[in-house]
Amino acid sequence: MTTVLKRNNWAIWRDVIFALFVREIRTGFNDKLGLAWAVVQPLSFIIMLSYLRGRIDGGETHTVPTFSFMVYGLLFIQLFLGTLSSCSSSIKKNKSLFAFRQVQPISSVLATGFFNFLVKIAVFIFIFIFMYFIGLEIKLSNPLLLILNVFALWVFSMSFGLIFAIIQCYIPEFSKVQGILTRPLFFISGAFFSLQDVPKEYWPYLDWNPILHAIELTRYAAYPTYGAEGVSEFYLFSSAFVGLFFALCVYHISWKQAVSR
Repeated sequence: MTTVLKRNNWAIWRDVIFALFVREIRTGFNDKLGLAWAVVQPLSFIIMLSYLRGRIDGGETHTVPTFSFMVYGLLFIQLFLGTLSSCSSSIKKNKSLFAFRQVQPISSVLATGFFNFLVKIAVFIFIFIFMYFIGLEIKLSNPLLLILNVFALWVFSMSFGLIFAIIQCYIPEFSKVQGILTRPLFFISGAFFSLQDVPKEYWPYLDWNPILHAIELTRYAAYPTYGAEGVSEFYLFSSAFVGLFFALCVYHISWKQAVSR
């Protein structure tokens, strides 16, 4: 007599996310460069910008070595933009899989988000190894704060990726506008500059941006002498929580209509 193995919904959901995650790995590394390009591209950009800024400030930016200053800025903004872009296209990319009852749109968003998160963690590790071998200083005074900042920024980016993915189901042309809306974030989030470089009377025009808070707080976590004036851990974590809550509300209300379009 054949026995039927019954699984609860959580086990099924976990297996679906894992299967989609494996699918992301296969499609994400299907070229010859694979993960190597994910490391080489930001590393070359960091080296170039560190050289240019180092010529201005003498190799140290507000008590932080310029290379480390650029590492935290560029990797964090790329974590946000990469996760946002991938998650926002995940529902449309996996739409044919939603014919299976067990596969839900949020599963594809989570799998894509986890994939991008792990890739950026691997890039972080490879760049720190590179810094060690070329003799650059590696300092991390508060690793717990850095981990919390990375997690908060990742949740924030994935939340907006889910919202944008739902919008794209209703308005396919939104994917073209999305790049225009998010590109300025590369220049106003503190990736290339410090909030301390900007006169205080202009801080309110930049302080609304949670990405700026994440980058500045991470530099502070690595080098306490850098300071955390003008940024707030509470604002960063609140933004991530509110963004996640709003994204889940939008998804709960509209996901069935969105995937049927």
